[in-house]
Amino acid sequence: MTAPTKPSSRAQADTLETVGDDLHAPVIDWFEENARDLPWRRADAGPWGVMVSEFMLQQTPVSRVLPVYEQWLARWPRPADLAADAPGEAVRAWGRLGYPRRALRLHGAAVAITERHGGDVPTEHAQLLALPGIGEYTAAAVASFAYGQRHAVLDTNVRRVFARAVTGVQYPPNATTAAERRLARTLLPDDERTASRWAAASMELGALVCTAKNETCARCPIAALCTWRLAGKPTHDGPPRRGQTYAGTDRQVRGRLLAVLREAVNPVPQSALDRVWEEPVQRARALDGLVADGLVEPLVGGLYRLPQS
Repeated sequence: MTAPTKPSSRAQADTLETVGDDLHAPVIDWFEENARDLPWRRADAGPWGVMVSEFMLQQTPVSRVLPVYEQWLARWPRPADLAADAPGEAVRAWGRLGYPRRALRLHGAAVAITERHGGDVPTEHAQLLALPGIGEYTAAAVASFAYGQRHAVLDTNVRRVFARAVTGVQYPPNATTAAERRLARTLLPDDERTASRWAAASMELGALVCTAKNETCARCPIAALCTWRLAGKPTHDGPPRRGQTYAGTDRQVRGRLLAVLREAVNPVPQSALDRVWEEPVQRARALDGLVADGLVEPLVGGLYRLPQS
């Protein structure tokens, strides 16, 4: 008996391209009608506004980002404005967005943009990727959203949409895989403008409709094509999904220590930092971590401040 022929990789790619063609128009049309009016999507935001938003939106919801974003762009409307200020001021302005190393990375990117590119956010993906603090996702997002280029932009929301609509599983893997990247490239429209709209539209669909906990398939423009829904929405059977805890963690202690330093005009003595957390070993570990990450600068005499250089 002849064994069944396994589909070739080329045949699989052709099938996925056909699937992509079916998905593009309804998702983009839905986006045109339902996209949120966010400041970084407006024409006057410019590439720098897009870049700032991408740094801030990593692991932080839009509602928390909006006020900080507006204040940031009012204070530093160009990369050169941020580059001219101390990195500690970026950490101070970051406020309670969380993961404050992003503020240092954004400051470092602003310095590099000023020194290497005359103060203009570079247009080429490779140039963006070469900036400090910018990885594959951010480079692709800025190139796509700021310059309308054709790149696969894979954030958590997009990965979830693709996992359900195409792969037929409830959740994507905990970390982005090579298979997901290949799928995203295969689904990417050929036309640059359509590709950039697809990137934004699929991201918005995951943020508003195909959410992690409460997907609303009745509002989804591709519900009739969704492999996961058509299969009866099988529950996740992969590795446990990582939850994010905060209370009692070193992250919480670091946040409290940084809050004291952000609010201080002058260097802060050790005694002021000691008051934010009772457990001395964890407090010392958190402070040492902040110093090692460049977020806190120790001075002689047991004083601490936000970094100045």
